[in-house]
Amino acid sequence: MTEPSSHYTQVNNLRLHYLEAGEGDPTLLLHGFPTSSHLWRNVMPKLAKTHRVIAIDLPGYGLSDKPLDVTYDFEFYESVIEGFLDALDIHTTNLAVHDLGGPIGLFWAVRHPRRVREIVLLNTLVYPETSWAVKLFLLAMRAPGLRDFIVRPGSIAGAIKFGVVHKERLTREVLTPYTAPFEDAAARKALIKAGSGLGTGGLAEIARKLPALEVSLRLIYGENDRALPDVAKTMQRVQRDHPLAELTALPNCGHFLQEDEPERVGQLIAEFLNTH
Repeated sequence: MTEPSSHYTQVNNLRLHYLEAGEGDPTLLLHGFPTSSHLWRNVMPKLAKTHRVIAIDLPGYGLSDKPLDVTYDFEFYESVIEGFLDALDIHTTNLAVHDLGGPIGLFWAVRHPRRVREIVLLNTLVYPETSWAVKLFLLAMRAPGLRDFIVRPGSIAGAIKFGVVHKERLTREVLTPYTAPFEDAAARKALIKAGSGLGTGGLAEIARKLPALEVSLRLIYGENDRALPDVAKTMQRVQRDHPLAELTALPNCGHFLQEDEPERVGQLIAEFLNTH
């Protein structure tokens, strides 16, 4: 079956939600802020024709638990990914990452290189040298009034719209799964913690270890990214670290390229995975 279905599992006393489709070699999809597995729903069918494809809701996001008594740092998410793969009886996996899911996934990958096969980077952060836009976001997430505004459902919908070119596709039906988990005040507090918990130390470790990571890399990004305006420079730097990495820039795509061009993104990832 190539259409994703909804599932839950327990990891480290957390109830985690994920979407799954297809059979074959596993491929794990990681979202970022402020999205969830819902972001990948229209990318998954292409991948599921040849792979077992799994999109997780990371803790603090989507339909997964949103604890307030944890630190949402790199080590926390590393432990979650390890536990999640073990719960699903997955020893090694391909990995595709987006936004804050990039550093989360890459940190796990450089610490557990034997568990990762191929890696696909979409519009994401990789290195500790961040753009003014990222610095501004992190400052905003530390300002009490501003951060409370950023995580309101209406603001989340606005952020998704800001991050796409084809705004007309973002119907209420599309946006509600992004916004509904944050009607609750405690969930919004968890999202603040999740969105601001990753320190630059983890990014520095990625920068040190990524050049030596022995995997094939595929780089795909939307050119019209207003959330990460330096994404082209990031991808070019990754290509310097991994000269064999193939790079595709998609015109008329914003930050959330999975919403702008899901079939194209799915096709590019599938072609990469099926030739490596």
